[in-house]
Amino acid sequence: MNKLIHSIFSFLYPIFRDWGMSRSSSTYLSLFFNIILLCLLTYGVYIVFRFILVTIMAIVAQRTKTRFDDLLISNKTAKYIAYLFPLFFIFRSVPVILDKFEYWEDVFGKLVGIYIVLLILWIIRTIFNSLRDYLKLIPRYSDKPIDSFIQVIMIVLWMFGITLIISKLFDINQNELLTILGAVSAVIILVFRDTILGFVASVQVAINDMVRIGDWITMDRYGADGDVIEINLATVKVRNFDNTTTTIPTYSLSSDSFQNWRGMLNSDGRRIKRHIIIKANSIRFLEDQELIDLKKIDLLSTYIDTRKTEIDNYNRGHKIDKSLPINGRNLTNLGLFRKYITQYLQQYPGLNKDMLMLCRQLQPTPYGVPLEVYAFSKDKRFENYEYIQSDIFDHIIASVSYFDLEIFVMPSENVVKPL
Repeated sequence: MNKLIHSIFSFLYPIFRDWGMSRSSSTYLSLFFNIILLCLLTYGVYIVFRFILVTIMAIVAQRTKTRFDDLLISNKTAKYIAYLFPLFFIFRSVPVILDKFEYWEDVFGKLVGIYIVLLILWIIRTIFNSLRDYLKLIPRYSDKPIDSFIQVIMIVLWMFGITLIISKLFDINQNELLTILGAVSAVIILVFRDTILGFVASVQVAINDMVRIGDWITMDRYGADGDVIEINLATVKVRNFDNTTTTIPTYSLSSDSFQNWRGMLNSDGRRIKRHIIIKANSIRFLEDQELIDLKKIDLLSTYIDTRKTEIDNYNRGHKIDKSLPINGRNLTNLGLFRKYITQYLQQYPGLNKDMLMLCRQLQPTPYGVPLEVYAFSKDKRFENYEYIQSDIFDHIIASVSYFDLEIFVMPSENVVKPL
């Protein structure tokens, strides 16, 4: 190889000398033509090897079932590898062409060497990008923070590459350079603080399975409420339901609180937990005639008969004075309304009957008594879930008046009477 290169770039100088040119003129003129010849040969070497590599990779991609080689082609790995061959050719040719120019030989030799290091790092990057895209096609890896791990590996490689470049550029021994870098490690840690925190957070996220790509998360601090579309070393990207994108620092996933809805999406139902507030002064005992009227409600007729018989037997057995409704056991309009809601929920087709389902009272408030529905819808899709929830409460709100109950509403100008 050295003999071939020497024979290509050394024949012009003797020719110019034979023509009677001076040593200086022959040197510079041969240098000029050698540079032109080097450019042409370098371009030719690049074209040949790019054609060979791209063709071979395309044939291999067609004959294999794996998608990895297709991704290598799409990331132009073969094209960047083809750059190596003309660079090596230049690297070996520069000492011959600049044989009489030691200073420039040293400068161009260093520049070509630096470019080779950068190109190798870029080739490794395209390979890792192809690996990342390939792993995302595999279901068990598609929701993992692969970007973070690849970025960490590339940061380490870039640090080694930069160390090598500095040592070549300034003729510093690598061991001495590493000693210097160790001395300024505190500055490096300060500069790469977010990167280090992001790496630690990425490892915790992967090991503890805290967040996956595709998860629906809510993080009020950053205004994020949507699906995770990307997890990398520095940031987590969330596409909100209003089609905006929120960027969250990766380390905040391990330091701050957030809500992951994956458990709900993987469960058998989505929780409905909503209440209405009943005015306390509208709650009272029911009279017999009112019970007769309420028995017309299909969902309550059997319950009222059974419950009324049970209460009457108890009151007679204990000789309760029923001249006052407060004595003994009685049915209240709120209690009967709770039973009606429970019966209504049990027959509602959109709810999962195998999961918890109830209507309960909450702690009384200054505004009244909250009556809460706690159930799970079968359909977890947002639009259908909201329809089911609204449909249930449409019915509940419309049913309140049948039990002579009132829902608390803040006073307004239309309902406040003047003094």
